[in-house]
Amino acid sequence: MIATAFAVAFVVYSCKGKLGEADTLDLKEAPVQIVNDMFIVQTENGKIQMRAEAPVMERYERDTLSFEMFPRGFFVYGYAEDEKVETEIVADKARHLTYKDGRETWEAFGNVVVKNLINQEVMETDTLYWDQKEEKIYTHCYVRMYSPKGFMQGYGMESDQRARNSIIFNPFNSYGIVVQDTTAVLIDSANFIGPLLKK
Repeated sequence: MIATAFAVAFVVYSCKGKLGEADTLDLKEAPVQIVNDMFIVQTENGKIQMRAEAPVMERYERDTLSFEMFPRGFFVYGYAEDEKVETEIVADKARHLTYKDGRETWEAFGNVVVKNLINQEVMETDTLYWDQKEEKIYTHCYVRMYSPKGFMQGYGMESDQRARNSIIFNPFNSYGIVVQDTTAVLIDSANFIGPLLKK
């Protein structure tokens, strides 16, 4: 009988400890939804426009806005008119904000790499913003850009959302390549299928 009473007392004490922890949680700061292995495809008139992937998405609700956080990385792939992968954006973290008045913004943070696979251009920065309505990407931070034409760096960049015509606003210590090998063969590794392998 004493052992039973002790066991009941232990269970009640253990549950009380966990209830105390629950009381200290602020549910307003907790995500209302968590999605693992997120995969999104955006199409228009039956043609793929964009694909996004993330290991984790956390959705939050506030009085004036709702937003999604991507704390473990974010990957975006933009497609050209012929449905080939043209643009690739990778970042350590990202955030998508939706305001009550209908405005939307996308922000990518940490080791942001933007590639235009067709132009063979690579941009690296710390923070990148995507204005979906204006169809442009931009940053005010330090930017490095590598291309077959040379290397550029500076502060501030703006481009269309496919990264086709990037402009660095305050360049410094950049250089261009004057002589190029016109016989070089360029391979689109993202869209290259190649021959079928024999069994």
